[in-house]
Order: sequence, then structure tokens, then C-alpha cells
Amino acid sequence: MEKSVVIEEYSSDWFFQYQKEAVKVREVLSDIILGIEHIGSTSVEGLGAKPIIDFMVGVSDLNKVDEFIEPLHKINYEHVFHKELPNRRFFRKGERGAGTHHLHMYKFAGEDWNNNILFRDYLKTHPDVLIQYSNLKKKLAEEYSNDRAAYTKAKHPFITQIIEKAKIDTSKGQASLAGI
Repeated sequence: MEKSVVIEEYSSDWFFQYQKEAVKVREVLSDIILGIEHIGSTSVEGLGAKPIIDFMVGVSDLNKVDEFIEPLHKINYEHVFHKELPNRRFFRKGERGAGTHHLHMYKFAGEDWNNNILFRDYLKTHPDVLIQYSNLKKKLAEEYSNDRAAYTKAKHPFITQIIEKAKIDTSKGQASLAGI
């Protein structure tokens, strides 16, 4: 049964939940893991979120992930195939629509990996944008309270816009460091 979209106030416990899972996942994926990051709204202090811990693992070759589907299943992560997202491998802990953790696997330092970090870090360093995003999430949670897919899709334009701003800011910062 799919849960409705409910945005909870930020909880510092989310970081500790991430850390606990990261240890387990790192042990299982020790042969292929190049990086692990807490992402999504639960990774941004002060931002309300659906209480689902999103984190990502970076690997050099996504095809190698298939070898770890069963070991991840042993620690309660179910592989969820998304043909529309070929550059990601996705695992859910908990039932569909009621998961507690989402594990995203990307090519380490690839575009998807970098975009997740850019978005998270931009929210952390731009309080005005954090407030805008928080307000948008609350509005959309009311509008799409019983449709998680529509809620997620409706956030996408804002997220894309912020990632583009973050890329511009990053390139300006690199240019100033280079003395350009």
C-alpha cells in the first residue's frame, strides 16, 4: 500500500540513520564502492522531507552492480529495475510505497553523481533557495498527497533549475581560482 506524501520536519536522526546504513552497504559493496554520499532532502539540515533516507554509492562500472543484488538483498535491499533510468541502479529497503531507505548507485563522479551533490550542497549554502524548495515541497505534498510519482515529477523543474545554477556558480568559482 502506497503511503501518502507527508513532509516531516527535519530530524537530526536522519543523518545517524544514514551512517548506520552506510556501514552495512559499504561492507557488502567493499569490492566496488568508490564513494558514498547522503543525498536528498534528509541530507539537508533544516529541510523537511518524507522520512526516507536517500543515499548513493559511486562505482566505476554499473554492470558490476548486478553481482551484488543478492548480497544487498540479504541486508534487506530490494533491487528495483527502472528501464527509463539506465544510468542508475536503485534499491529500496522496505515495502513499495513504504520504504525507509533508497540506495541509488551511479557511475562515480559521473553526471548523475555530480548533480546530486551539486543540488544538495547548493541547498546547504543558499538559505533562500532552501526556503523556496521547502515551501514548494509542502505545497506539492498537499496537491499530490496520494500520488508520490506526480509529487516527485512536479519537483523536477525546480531541481533541474537549481542544478544548472549550481553548475554556473561552480564554473565561476573555478574560473576565479584560475585567475580568469
